[in-house]
Amino acid sequence: MTEPGTVLITGPTRNLGRHAVLAMAGRPEERRPDLLLVGRAGRDLTAIADEARALGAHVHEIGCDLAKLADVRAAAATARGLLADGVVRPLRALVANAGTMSADTRQASPDGYELTFAVNYLAHAQLIGDLLDSFTAPARVVLVGSNTYHANFWRKLLHVPPAEWADPVSLARPAAGEEAPGMTASGVAYSNAKLAILYYAHELQRRAAAGIGVAVFEPGWMPGTALGRGAPAGLQAISRALGRIPGVSTPQGSGPLLAALALDDRWAHLRDGAFVIKTKQVEARPVAHDRNREQRLWEATTELLARAATLR
Repeated sequence: MTEPGTVLITGPTRNLGRHAVLAMAGRPEERRPDLLLVGRAGRDLTAIADEARALGAHVHEIGCDLAKLADVRAAAATARGLLADGVVRPLRALVANAGTMSADTRQASPDGYELTFAVNYLAHAQLIGDLLDSFTAPARVVLVGSNTYHANFWRKLLHVPPAEWADPVSLARPAAGEEAPGMTASGVAYSNAKLAILYYAHELQRRAAAGIGVAVFEPGWMPGTALGRGAPAGLQAISRALGRIPGVSTPQGSGPLLAALALDDRWAHLRDGAFVIKTKQVEARPVAHDRNREQRLWEATTELLARAATLR
């Protein structure tokens, strides 16, 4: 068994991320990693850090608003410092879990990018890029994805829109106009960000050092989580009701599965953006494999992150 080292996870305070943290912290000592928890500074981050410590984990909190790329760069610098100084063990896994779905695609991040794309995709691309040289192989990058990138039977039934891909610079641009585009546009933006994660995972594997495996985890459909807390109250109520249907995925059930993907020997072979739905590796749809789109996304991401870094 590989020494568990350190796991960095974003979005550790609620739902999927919180239960993944508790699952990692609750492991036997010889299988328990050190934890770097990257999330908004405040009571919630302190609370989950304290819970993990109570279970025996060595934990460091790194306050970071992922909507602000300057915060992300600072968080990466803090993590690099902790690793270089030997305060935590070698970095063996990064779990890109944090996510949001903005109810209004006109809403811009502090860097001027559409908020859903900025948090779900650009922030993690910044963080991973800044830490790519800090991993100790064998290591893993696990990105949290979603099947919303395509429309299956259930998503069509629930009117969940699939991705509508465009040039990434356009996807990063907030919608214009005085009238809010509506929840369909919000859903498309979310699906586009999740398709971007799949494209990014494939291209990242081509560029990562030997010994770093890249995978994408789909936790299953989890209605009622805080992801859509910006949605209208009626839609949130429907989502909470759907979340009580027997058999629907829950953070309590999927959080430990995400932890396992980051740590267990069972998943050590995963590479090339392998797509795992809960406990089953599946082949992503053909639309999720496009070498030209993947290369263009990488180029555009470099441009967008560089542009944000010049802002004062």
